[in-house]
Formats: sequence, structure tokens, C-alpha cells
Amino acid sequence: MSQVDVKLITEPTAKEFLTDYKEQKRNNNVPELKSQGHFILPDYKLTRQRKAFKIMKHTYLTKHYKSYVAFDSDNGHTLWMKNFASLTEAVFWLETGLDIGDTDTRSTYKEWKVKHEDAIEDLKNQLRELKKKRTQQIPLDSAN
Repeated sequence: MSQVDVKLITEPTAKEFLTDYKEQKRNNNVPELKSQGHFILPDYKLTRQRKAFKIMKHTYLTKHYKSYVAFDSDNGHTLWMKNFASLTEAVFWLETGLDIGDTDTRSTYKEWKVKHEDAIEDLKNQLRELKKKRTQQIPLDSAN
């Protein structure tokens, strides 16, 4: 079983990444981001429409069920962002830097997917837990 170095994040965390990147880019020739690594924001996508919070000059982040935005800040200086329709494709891009149609001499998307099946399933389970926590309602206190 191969592990992947990817963390699931929520909207507030994504906003923090973007704010940090924007401030670092504005204030430093060589920005140094606080949060470095590979991250995925589930149920959102990058868009050009004004329906949610603004990321860059004409790019916005909007809610979109079963869509994923991958954030790559692993080099510590640049924040790369990209939309994906599946969690597996997003992780593949973050881990290899390749799209599923790209060819690489080491392995194909299908080979990579089989090799990392357990790690992807772990991420999917984490995602299910996050969604469960968000949808669970706090029981009302009947003592009042």
C-alpha cells in the first residue's frame, strides 16, 4: 500500500491559503507560504462567475457538489490550483504533476490508481467523516 501526502481542507482553510498567498505575493519577491503541501477542497470548483468569494482578478471559488479543487503549495512559494471531477484525479495531479491523459515513462494513470487504491479509499473515508460531522445536528436540550 502506498501513502499519499494530501490533506482535505474546508472553505475557511482555503480562504486562509488564498489570503496568505495574496499577501506574500504582494509583499515579497520570493514569497514563503505558511501552509505548504498538497490540499483538496471538496465540493467546490474554480469559476469565472461572481457567485462566491473572489480568488484572483477574475477567478472565484463556488460550491459545486462532487467537484474538487486541488491546491499545491509544496514548493513553499507558489500556490497552484486546479479543478477536478474526481478525488482520485485530483490526488494523481498533486502527487505526480500529471493529468490523467499525460504519458509518463514510470507509470500510467491506471497503474498509479491501482497502486494507490488503499490511500484513495482512506481519503474518501475522511471525506465521508467530514460530511457526516457537517450534517449532524446538535440535539436540542429538552430541559428548557
